[in-house]
Amino acid sequence: MQINDKDRQMTALPFQIFRPIRQDTPVIFASPHSGRTYSEGFRRKSVLDDHRLRSSEDAYVDLLLDQAPLNGAPLITALTPRAYVDLNRNTDELDGALIHSVRNTRNNPRVASGLGVIPRVVANGRAIYRGKLQWAEAEERLRDHWHPYHKALSTLIDDTAKEFGQAILIDCHSMPHEALNSIATPGVKRPDVVIGDRFGSACSARIANRVSAAFRNAGFSVTHNVPFAGAYIVQHYGRPSQGQHALQIEIDRKLYMNEDLIQPNENFKEFQNVLTKIITEITDIGREAQALLAAE
Repeated sequence: MQINDKDRQMTALPFQIFRPIRQDTPVIFASPHSGRTYSEGFRRKSVLDDHRLRSSEDAYVDLLLDQAPLNGAPLITALTPRAYVDLNRNTDELDGALIHSVRNTRNNPRVASGLGVIPRVVANGRAIYRGKLQWAEAEERLRDHWHPYHKALSTLIDDTAKEFGQAILIDCHSMPHEALNSIATPGVKRPDVVIGDRFGSACSARIANRVSAAFRNAGFSVTHNVPFAGAYIVQHYGRPSQGQHALQIEIDRKLYMNEDLIQPNENFKEFQNVLTKIITEITDIGREAQALLAAE
């Protein structure tokens, strides 16, 4: 299977689901921040050019994952750009500095920094708009984009849990290389991958450690929960006591793309091939978890 932009333009939904011929693992892959369908109306409303608007994308993560259905796991990918609606935020993470009739809050650092569910800024704090948005527009975005995506994701998780007795959500993202500056230590290799499980509250340690090992065995340096422990999606859907596990995976963009050009780099295909092997291992981890559950 190969996902391409032409396929993406054929659906009126703000997401796509790529299903295996037969799902034989409780693992689900998701890419909520790789959407790149920018409407003409949004582009006109923004003060940024197309290139700067795209700076918030987890660009091409959906393409990196496109072999997941061939390994028996469904893949859900957003079409909605993160700069328009952030699907990895809760609907109450609204920014009073951007949206009329919403009270300003400093209690949520993401909202305060302009990165609420309707973002005010893109990468490097660049403002998206010249003024404020009406509440009706924010409400419309949530209705037409946030709610359909999460309804579809919830259904995938519920159906998988019903079929297999458990579900393992792998929520995939990419991080700017500079985002790791805060934890970089001279003489120590920077992490290539950050695994987030909300410090153990969103996923069983056994599954999280096995996924971490899959990346390490492939030659990547991995940290756990630092500096990214996981945001709304893993926090909301991760309920390991109920057999519902969620992991956030952050991949250093320099491994596969030119961040300045927002284009795949010369390593893209090689990295995709390595990641496909890791995807195969993760789906096998799900099958082993299923076998253990059946044996209990």
